[in-house]
Amino acid sequence: MATLEKPIEIGGVTVPNRLYRAPLLECAGNGPDAVDALIDDLEPAAESGVGLVCQGATIVRGEGGCAAPGMTRVHDPAFVSRLSRLPDRIHDHGSRIFLQLEHGGLRSMETWHAQYRSRHPDLEQLAVSSLPWQLRLLDRVGALSFDPRVLSNDEVYDLAADFGRSAALAVEAGYDGIHLAGANMGIVQQFLSPFYNRRDDEFGGSPEARLEFLALVHDEIRDRVGDVPLITKVPAETPAPPAPIVSHKLSLDDGIEIARRLERIGYDGLVPVQTSVVWDMSIVRGEYPDRAWDNATLQDGYDAAFGGPWRKRLVALGNKLQSLQYDHEPAWNEDFCRRVREQVSVPVLAEGGIRARTEMDRLLGCDPNADATASAGIGSSDDANVATDSTPACDMVGMARPFYAEPRLAARLLEADTADTRALCESCNNCTVPQVTGAPGICRTPAVLGNRGELERAGAYETE
Repeated sequence: MATLEKPIEIGGVTVPNRLYRAPLLECAGNGPDAVDALIDDLEPAAESGVGLVCQGATIVRGEGGCAAPGMTRVHDPAFVSRLSRLPDRIHDHGSRIFLQLEHGGLRSMETWHAQYRSRHPDLEQLAVSSLPWQLRLLDRVGALSFDPRVLSNDEVYDLAADFGRSAALAVEAGYDGIHLAGANMGIVQQFLSPFYNRRDDEFGGSPEARLEFLALVHDEIRDRVGDVPLITKVPAETPAPPAPIVSHKLSLDDGIEIARRLERIGYDGLVPVQTSVVWDMSIVRGEYPDRAWDNATLQDGYDAAFGGPWRKRLVALGNKLQSLQYDHEPAWNEDFCRRVREQVSVPVLAEGGIRARTEMDRLLGCDPNADATASAGIGSSDDANVATDSTPACDMVGMARPFYAEPRLAARLLEADTADTRALCESCNNCTVPQVTGAPGICRTPAVLGNRGELERAGAYETE
């Protein structure tokens, strides 16, 4: 049983507490101001006390693979060496930082972003295997534009090597660990998912073979950097539409079995998440973002991204319907995390809808009324005094969107004076939708910003 303030080891690296900033889109790009932008985004979380900062998905190749505008690429040694300033600043506050690596595959901008696709006609859409009929149908009706090229066996090896090279550059720059973007419809999920992966070679055809890409990436990273902490998201595609619309997808039991095998492969930590087979609100559950869709300054950006006003309206309608289907549910990955944790011995990290200190205490399996500082030391004999009525669901708890609303949120949650301390974030998604235009990830909800201002004036974010 562990309190939020208790340290934890991941792959031999000690993280000073069990609160982490989950990966978010920083929209920093690779320009001359990119490192400063990343420091501005990420340092406040470390300064306020989070044990681990996870830099959002960064792309392992110099071309293609970006799932959204402004994503940072880490293929270039010269650029990554400049990034060393960021880990240094995080370490100054006693926190650790992991870098999340990704390639978008069919979720990349060369598939869905109309203007980007027209400006980069030579960029190929990379697919794990031939398109499912559902995506071919969307192409025929004009909702999306697909012209993919299926990765050859040799190209799969090349892509895994790109993950390994980027990881090596990151560790050389001072990052403490690597986090793979194994869900949210990125290339890793596409390899794992029977919806996307119908290959008949060593990378498909069975659950074991669909896992082979993650095994290969693991080996590439280990060969280049040794025993650096390596964690990954583990998907279960339970929010996906039921049969006959989607007949083949990852069940919760499939996700648990994937987690078991990843531990045997050698992964040091797992982040179980329930996600659909397409990019939708199953990963950002909450309200329909009226303010974001009605923002006059963003309309041209939406038109450019989606290919015109009618497609923009179609996407907005889908967004509205999904907000009804995926209403905000506190800690929606809790059951999945708990079932994975029962089967593995490596740390399990929970995220998704976590907002309150009481939720965090429950997920960690400690009594919310217990003295949070009583068991702050590793292996403390006082651990026995921390009572619980439930099995712990995880070993660390993370939040993403709440850090857009409160960059120094950790100062209010760690060693909280009251058990009902909670994030201001309303899960309204006014921060996420504008990112398709390249807009930064910031809170745009006046009520939340007003409450943050009051807390700032009251000194709620001050740390010793």
